[in-house]
Amino acid sequence: MFRKKTIAILGLLLAAAHCPIASAQQAPDTGKNSAAPAPAEARPVVRPKSFDLAAMDKSVNPCDDFYEYACGAWRKNNPIPSDQARWGRFNELAEYNRQVLHQILERASANDPQRGPVTQKIGDFYASCMDETAVNAKGAAPLNPLLERIAAITTRDQLMGAIAFLQSREINVLFNFGPQSDFHNASQTIAGISQGGLGLPDRDYYLNQDAKSRETRQKYTEHLQNMFFLLGDSRDSAAQEARAVLNIETSLAEASFDRVKMRDPKSRDHKMKLSELAALAPNFQFPKYFAATQAPAFSELNVAPPDFFQKTNSLIESASLEDWKSYLRAHASRAAAPLLSEPFVLENFSFFGRFLNGQKELQTRWKRCVVATDQLLGEALGQPYVEETFGKDGKERMLKMVDALEKALGQDIQTLSWMSEETKKQAIAKLSAITNKIGYPDKWKDYSTVAIQRGDLLGNALRARQFESQRDLGKIGTPVDKSEWGMSPPTVNAYYSPLQNNINFPTGILQPPFFDKSEDDAVNFGGIGVVIGHELTHGFDDQGSKFGPEGNLRDWWTPTDKSEFEKRTTCLADEYSSFVPVDDVHLNGRLTLGENTADNGGVTIALLALRGAVLSGAKSEAAGQLKDGFTAEQRFFLSFAQIWCENRTPESTRLLAKVDPHSPGRYRVIGALQNNSEFAKVFGCKEGHKMVSPKVCRVW
Repeated sequence: MFRKKTIAILGLLLAAAHCPIASAQQAPDTGKNSAAPAPAEARPVVRPKSFDLAAMDKSVNPCDDFYEYACGAWRKNNPIPSDQARWGRFNELAEYNRQVLHQILERASANDPQRGPVTQKIGDFYASCMDETAVNAKGAAPLNPLLERIAAITTRDQLMGAIAFLQSREINVLFNFGPQSDFHNASQTIAGISQGGLGLPDRDYYLNQDAKSRETRQKYTEHLQNMFFLLGDSRDSAAQEARAVLNIETSLAEASFDRVKMRDPKSRDHKMKLSELAALAPNFQFPKYFAATQAPAFSELNVAPPDFFQKTNSLIESASLEDWKSYLRAHASRAAAPLLSEPFVLENFSFFGRFLNGQKELQTRWKRCVVATDQLLGEALGQPYVEETFGKDGKERMLKMVDALEKALGQDIQTLSWMSEETKKQAIAKLSAITNKIGYPDKWKDYSTVAIQRGDLLGNALRARQFESQRDLGKIGTPVDKSEWGMSPPTVNAYYSPLQNNINFPTGILQPPFFDKSEDDAVNFGGIGVVIGHELTHGFDDQGSKFGPEGNLRDWWTPTDKSEFEKRTTCLADEYSSFVPVDDVHLNGRLTLGENTADNGGVTIALLALRGAVLSGAKSEAAGQLKDGFTAEQRFFLSFAQIWCENRTPESTRLLAKVDPHSPGRYRVIGALQNNSEFAKVFGCKEGHKMVSPKVCRVW
């Protein structure tokens, strides 16, 4: 489905990424610590190390718990900072990057008329964000234009127009609308519309009747009341409005598909004529709505799923206009809260940061302002960031590693005993068509039309959002631009796009602990090599395998091979569903199946690539040589495990078990390695050890 861009509220609060390779994070160690954690501002952040002997707990048997063996000392010595809900190797690098960006933005914010246009944009936005005195003096006033637009609604015609207006500022109300690749002609961009409009992180929070879900709904209702009170409403009125918002969102949740169902492209593949959608849900007044968006004209679009709009059609009429206005006010204030005065910031943090994630304190303002600048003007900020951090030699070495991983995956496919030659040919054809993007865009996004003014933080954010929204809508009806990036250059992450059949590695992740130009190949193949293998395997996971080489949704499997593939992925789903990361909460093996498949495949093909590129032929003697007391292959597995060293709060563990398609770091390591026979050989693990699964699951 199309990617709906918003200012991530939790991102502004927590500055934590949860994307294709980034993971949910493991509960904190409860053992003894030699010292209390340093305050957030006192803890120095240096560039992370790659392979780290000091991170290990060698008192643990690697065949019983390889995660603790590789990460035990790191977890004991790295408690969660008070301004974080999770702390791991991803967070270490992201924090280091934030310091680099902080220095760039401090220089750029000097009000120098000689600054270039890019420096002026990022510098003045950052300056407007850092001017806390001015922001606090304005209170809720910067939000008034949005609130006045909502207050002026007197008819349901105006309701849909107001929804289009708020969505143009990337405020998530009712549903999502934007461009997407056509599932059956992936080179073309079409219009797409999908379910949305919730305030809580997942539909299940509204529907489940367990004690924690009921408590969350109660806390959310209290949060809504407090937000309405901050907007100037009486306590009684605020309570009534909060109930109205919860009722509307509960109806939206009841009509929504769950996350597992929405992972399946078939659940999201419903192209229909605009006239058919209008007939399916006439109360939405879609022709008027689409006209109000100012999107290019179109006659058909993808609807994901039609059931959502059919079921919520009656809600447009059954909920009163006043209740709808309360709902819109709630979402407008939520989207703006991190950019308003301190009472709004703290109330927003109290619920989303402290209650939902277990974060003890709000991040200092400069961190939040760096994150906001990156989220809103990412490719402008990315330009000086790339100049300072990314070298030509690093890109060349990455390209060589990608080539080695692609060859290894090809070798793996060719030797699979369970796949027929007919399907292997199709898989190799898809692999051969995968393209890659390394570091940063070939052509930077042009922000010249975005007006950024010192002293106007929310206005700057809304104009940047409107620019991005209109730029996206303008793609409808045009060829897909495969050179565009879905992440900013400083992002510590990577992703695979099934509709474009490409892998993407921003500059931000091409640093230790993932990639270190000064380290040996064993360490780099265990770090960024596994990440590359992970993203390549996404093209062949339970969902990526439904797309062909050109990115079109199509079945290229023989029936027998597909049946065997589904049996093997079911093995993985059942295995990971048995993991219990916190209290009585199990992982959802179907929600995390794509990422778990990619983790297992990534380790397998990265080791193949290491052996093929480094440890074969004349260099085979390197396999047995010791460095730091370990062979190259042992260092490979340790490097892989150590990129997932992490701690996190029980609250965030519980939250992410519901919403994150990634398993926690502990289970990414244990799950992948207990299925890997080569790991067992390298560390001498035997049947009966915990790291040797009695029922090995293997897809790739």
